[in-house]
Formats: sequence, structure tokens, C-alpha cells
Amino acid sequence: MILVGEATNGAEAVAAFHSLRPDITLMDLQMPVCSGIEAIAQIRVQAPSARIIVLTTYDGDVQALRALTAGASGYLLKSSLRKELLETIRTVHAGRRYVPPDVAQQIAIHAAEEPLTDREVSILEFVAAGKANKVIAWELSLSEDTVKGHLRSIYSKFDVKDRTQAVTVSLRRGIITL
Repeated sequence: MILVGEATNGAEAVAAFHSLRPDITLMDLQMPVCSGIEAIAQIRVQAPSARIIVLTTYDGDVQALRALTAGASGYLLKSSLRKELLETIRTVHAGRRYVPPDVAQQIAIHAAEEPLTDREVSILEFVAAGKANKVIAWELSLSEDTVKGHLRSIYSKFDVKDRTQAVTVSLRRGIITL
């Protein structure tokens, strides 16, 4: 295996891919300028057969599903052993997909659940930032009762009792990031 290039942000990653045309691309999710998911999607538009492995610290099922939907062929945690990284590169190079069993299990567990709406996700982001319902309502041009209704829906979908638990679940699953 030969390292043919590196990039410090998503836009550089897209440009490097197009100029270097690597057999395998390792992509982080959290990058400046353009996220890893955006970079994957951009690469796949120009090169539908590109083989991209996400190498990240995010073990949440939602982030993994977003990356795979964008066109990643593999998903691997940075905490993985070097041996697993090499095996994943070989697996993806051979045209197969790879998702660690723990991440695949989380995807399977949550696959049948009702997803959050875009509005519920934006409300969770405000809650995670420490905003009160009144402030969230004002920021989103909603009534405070509407915000409370969205929060009740979130609590029900996550089977939690309060804001803190809802934020914790959404962070762990990769629905929102800080």
C-alpha cells in the first residue's frame, strides 16, 4: 500500500481525489470547509465507482448511515487496530463493503424506528446549545407550545424523559454534533 496524498479539509480531499485518483480513499467526517459526508457525495458524483472508507471517532448509527448513503464503501472507527484498518482497505479494494459489527448492530436496532424530522433535529441542536424553549421558539418563529410538542415527540421517539437524555441519545447516535 502506498499513501499518494493527504488533505486538511473536505474541499482539498475532493480536489486531491480528482487529481490523484487513489484506489481507496480514507475520509474523516469532521473536517473544515466541507464535511466528510459532503466530500464523499461530491467525489461519487464524478467517480461513481470510487471506493471510500470513513475513518472516524463517531460510532453512532446515524453518522454511519449518512456516510454509507453518501457513497462510502466502508466505515471504521479510529480506535480500531491497525490490522483491522488494513483488512478493511483490502475488503473495500476487493469491491465489498465493511461496517464494524457494533456499528452494524446499532444500524439494525434503530432501522425500524421513526426518524426525527428536520425540525426536531434543529430543536435538539438548540437544546444542546443550552437554549430555553422560549428562545428556541423565537429563533425558529414558532410558538413555545409548538417547541414543547416537538420535544414531547423527540422524548417519545427516543424513549427518554427529559432534555438532557434526549441530547445525550442524539449525540451518541450522531444525530447532532457539538
